[in-house]
Amino acid sequence: MSREPASEIDVQLAWGDPKLANILYHDWEASTYDEKWSISFDDRCISYARDRFEHVAGTAGWPYGDALELGAGTGFFLLNLKQAGVIDRGCVTDLSPGMVEAALRNAKNLGFEIDGRVADAESLPFDDASFDLVVGHAVLHHIPDVELAMREVMRVLRPGGRFVFAGEPTIHGDVIARKLSQATWWAASRVTQWAPFKDRWARTPAELDESSRAAALESVVDLHTFDPDRLAATALRAGAIDVRTVTEELTAAWFGWPVRTFEAAVKPGALGFGWAMFAYRGWQRLSWVDENVFDRIVPDELFYNVSITGTKSALAYDMSAEIR
Repeated sequence: MSREPASEIDVQLAWGDPKLANILYHDWEASTYDEKWSISFDDRCISYARDRFEHVAGTAGWPYGDALELGAGTGFFLLNLKQAGVIDRGCVTDLSPGMVEAALRNAKNLGFEIDGRVADAESLPFDDASFDLVVGHAVLHHIPDVELAMREVMRVLRPGGRFVFAGEPTIHGDVIARKLSQATWWAASRVTQWAPFKDRWARTPAELDESSRAAALESVVDLHTFDPDRLAATALRAGAIDVRTVTEELTAAWFGWPVRTFEAAVKPGALGFGWAMFAYRGWQRLSWVDENVFDRIVPDELFYNVSITGTKSALAYDMSAEIR
């Protein structure tokens, strides 16, 4: 379902309402989101999703029976985890109706039957103890009250159930990534307008204006960055046990964010398959260096991504039953 780009009036209204901003921005982005973020449902992204999950939570318990994804977007994390054999049955939720539609469409194209609901992570429309697993990818930083959302996660998890949230920006990593992206956008959007490059590389002024409005809304919907220890403390306050965080992407983020920004600044289709493989292989190799070299010597808060996992006590049901 195509949607009109957010207007300047939309953006102004959204400044004071982050949930409205999330709906406007993600509805607007839904039809092009997979292309923008190089999301796919093939071996590349199946491996990425499985590896992110395994890195923080291991492989015990696979496959999980009933899984819920918060802020699912187009279904990237849950659908690829399903293809990887991590989960059996799935349900996607998002505050954006457009994203739920896109996720269900992707599931159908893959031959999966999943449930999909428009839902606020701070007030989930599910009964207590409904799921064995709750996941999310790059979602916590969009939620106004993260601790309230974590309490909802603990409520809908079955005793012994697990949550895994991956791809959240750290405080210091996000600052570096944004500065690199801003510098890349400034340079690329100007150089591509030069006569020798314009016909092949340049976006139209209207497209550049639209991207600028997208960037403005991004600054409204991106509400948080995280310190790994403080994020773990939030989960513990919400009632989780066995909480663990890991961080990823140092040099990979320094490479990846300028690459993605450059891709957004040039005409669609101008770069081709060769560029796509260069970008993916470059990120992959640097991720290996980050994990096997820098992870041992660089403080975790300097990495770009933090992932978190934890479980609900297996005694939770028995204890609540005794209280009643």
